[in-house]
Amino acid sequence: MSEDLNPAVALGSFLGQPALRLRAPDGASATVLLHGGHVVSWIPAGGEEQLYLSPDAKYGAGAAIRGGVPVIFPQFNERGPLPRHGLVRTRSWQATESVVRAGHAIGVLRFTDDIATRVHWPYRFELELTVSLAGKELDLELAVTNTGDKPFSFQAALHTYLRCIDPTKLQVEGLQGCDFEDNAPDATHKTGQQWGDVLTLAGPIDRVYRQVNRALTLREIGRKASIAMQGFDDVVIWNPGESGAAKITDLPDDAWQHFLCIEAARIAEPVQLPPGEEWAGMQHLRA
Repeated sequence: MSEDLNPAVALGSFLGQPALRLRAPDGASATVLLHGGHVVSWIPAGGEEQLYLSPDAKYGAGAAIRGGVPVIFPQFNERGPLPRHGLVRTRSWQATESVVRAGHAIGVLRFTDDIATRVHWPYRFELELTVSLAGKELDLELAVTNTGDKPFSFQAALHTYLRCIDPTKLQVEGLQGCDFEDNAPDATHKTGQQWGDVLTLAGPIDRVYRQVNRALTLREIGRKASIAMQGFDDVVIWNPGESGAAKITDLPDDAWQHFLCIEAARIAEPVQLPPGEEWAGMQHLRA
């Protein structure tokens, strides 16, 4: 385990990795790896696992874990000169708090810039991920503080892999009227607008919906989930489909049938953060 862990925080392990295990009084639970500040499990009270985690995921130094909720910062995907999806999902975070308060299990993890990050991105910053759960609900808050003496801009996302039974039979509601950028390999138009209130999947999907500003509902047979955002203006909807999954080495070929990514994101208009200022974005999930 890392030397900089808060000794007051009791840690467990997950597949050999140091992990913060949270459990609310009503039985709701979550597991967060110190590697990447990565949520790998969320089980609501009396419910089942809500997140998809690839059985072929890689762990350890430098690995980007496939599934769960990766933290994307300060660059989304390959939209800039930095490593894909930024600098923090492959590095160790510090667990700073683990408490039960007002019926909620709460865990806090922190990441501070270092020499390795400044090689790629010459700014000083601190990230704090707060995970809070109780009952059927999970809140994830990502706070970014500019601790340096010069302003910077960044993109961010909580790349949430939601477990599902069959993505071709589910529906996403709440995107009507939202403009989107379509990055799917077979997209005939790179931009568009969601006309109907119900989004269904007929194949691979890779869209950035802009200025959503409302809660979404995910429906499939026997299940409904809601996703709400604050501070995150955009929503990414992603599933690689059969052809795309076959090209991803840490994902089984049939895995595309078991998840849909609905990501709270800030992409189209990056955050401009002056020295000493803080920005925060939250994703609220209800099973």
